[in-house]
Amino acid sequence: MPRVICAGHVNWDVTLRVDDLPPVDGEATISEQRQSGGGSASNVAVVLAGLGVSTHLLGSVGDDEHGRSAREELEAVGVDTTLVEAPDAATSVKYLVVADDGEVMVFGNDGANESFGPGDLPDSSLAEADHLHLTGQDPDTAAAFARLANDVGTPVSFDPGRRLGDRTYEETLAIVDVVFLNEREGRVAASEDLLGDVAAVVVKRGAGGAELRTGGKTVTHPGYPVDPVDTTGAGDAFAAGFIAGRFEGSDERALSIGNACGALAAARTGARLQVDREAVEALLDGEQTDSTDPSAASGVGSAGSED
Repeated sequence: MPRVICAGHVNWDVTLRVDDLPPVDGEATISEQRQSGGGSASNVAVVLAGLGVSTHLLGSVGDDEHGRSAREELEAVGVDTTLVEAPDAATSVKYLVVADDGEVMVFGNDGANESFGPGDLPDSSLAEADHLHLTGQDPDTAAAFARLANDVGTPVSFDPGRRLGDRTYEETLAIVDVVFLNEREGRVAASEDLLGDVAAVVVKRGAGGAELRTGGKTVTHPGYPVDPVDTTGAGDAFAAGFIAGRFEGSDERALSIGNACGALAAARTGARLQVDREAVEALLDGEQTDSTDPSAASGVGSAGSED
């Protein structure tokens, strides 16, 4: 069984479904409210675990109820955790406002996020891992992890998220093997010439599927049609599916599993997808899944990752 380490943010999410995103000074009606763990790194870890990949998550939380709930939820679905408790900060909370058409607004605070560092993960853990996945985090920490992984020959992927361009990730991008970007982030990376010699670039196109640029060729997958319910975290689910699929040896397979996981995520409310291999294979085989089941639906919405 492959083993993947994910490093990055651990949040507590409060998701509000509304009839429409209100204009300035406007008001919307809340139709549903739910709470669960979130954060890009932990979202990826949960999907990987559901796909049968041995997964370890490194992040940080506060010594509070939200931090304890996040830890318990992760461990309950089979994710091993190293969650550093920040003594002077609360667990990061994100408020996700989701309209009926799937459009999202996010409000949040950094809280305890980024209180962890490379010293919180033993060198032996990286040497024993088959892959390291980094998400948007402190640039110095991300670069340090990438260097440590390179030193022991562990492949690294990186999804910088919406802060690309606002944070100095050039050193990390110069080291990693795979970079995940949505179309907006791809334009930022191109305009600032950030990708350099990255071996593989995956562009998540939401309803347009995804493409992989590697070795002088481009591999595409059209995705799966869906009426999106909530695209928050669909990009995280895509990244997890792509990483799991690459262990099976085919770029085409990796894109198809990534898009399937993005579809399942986009067809339900909330950034956290708990999925199993059976639901993914059903979608790959073209079977109709029960859209009332929170872990089974058809479609794609792979563009957005949660911070």
